[in-house]
Amino acid sequence: MSYTLKRLLQGIVTVWFIATATFIAMHAVPGDPLLNDKAVSDEIRQNLEAKYGLDRPLGEQYVLYMTNMFWHGDFGISFTQQNRRVNDIIRDHFPVSALLGVMAVVIAAAGGVLWGALTAIYRNRLPDIIIMFLVILGISVPSFVFAALGQLLLVNINSFFGASIIPVAGWGTFQHMLMPSLVLGLGTMALLTRLMRSSMLEVVNEDYIRTARAKGLSPVRIFCKHQLRNAILPVITVLGPQIAAITTGGFVVELVFAIPGLGRYFVQAVQQLDYTVIMGTTVFYGAFLVFMVIVVDIVYGLVDPRVRLA
Repeated sequence: MSYTLKRLLQGIVTVWFIATATFIAMHAVPGDPLLNDKAVSDEIRQNLEAKYGLDRPLGEQYVLYMTNMFWHGDFGISFTQQNRRVNDIIRDHFPVSALLGVMAVVIAAAGGVLWGALTAIYRNRLPDIIIMFLVILGISVPSFVFAALGQLLLVNINSFFGASIIPVAGWGTFQHMLMPSLVLGLGTMALLTRLMRSSMLEVVNEDYIRTARAKGLSPVRIFCKHQLRNAILPVITVLGPQIAAITTGGFVVELVFAIPGLGRYFVQAVQQLDYTVIMGTTVFYGAFLVFMVIVVDIVYGLVDPRVRLA
């Protein structure tokens, strides 16, 4: 309990630092969020500044923003979307990004553990060479390239069958989620495959593995109960930040596949200098990432009892 409370306190400090850095960065960026490519009269501008609190000193704006965020959970009103609060944008569109991210995480975790275990079993043989070559591609090639190739593949598949088997873009059905989630999870799958392979190769020579073989345990039981459980610990360590990264980092994929997720609105906010949306989504993303790291730390202790003893 004391460890958990300590990590939560550290997380709150981290989120405060993220919010402060974002606030300073946004007010240092050149440009005027109230112009929006349209000339406005001085009276209208003064009214807008009063509405968004931009007529106050910078220090007072900072205190007001932090007070509203930490005490009331209010990120403010969007500059560009009429009468729409940042909280409403997050509430309406984050579930879309989260659902897409969950599917991508499941694909990445299952594929990473499976391919990593196979490469360790067939070390320096043809399956290992092929899988590791694909892993290098998955890590090196940007997600927007895979997104474009995925769309091209779907176009050819639909053209071959003469029907829309899997939609190329859009949102609403399970079929819409297949290709975007696969594209979004490829990079993480490649990373987890490398980690799983290295960890499996370290575990296979441990004393307890030789003891299990000497006792006459079946290879399947040795693999599942001893090798896999111990080798998966490094994967769990990075899985938390990767879950947060996938869930909140599908900006390009959401744009390419026309998915109405939160990342799409974040990109639009950056283009339009919508301060409140940028700061709100950044703090939300940062808090989510910190929370996932804390959860992984706790789960790590449940998987490996030695962590609790330490």
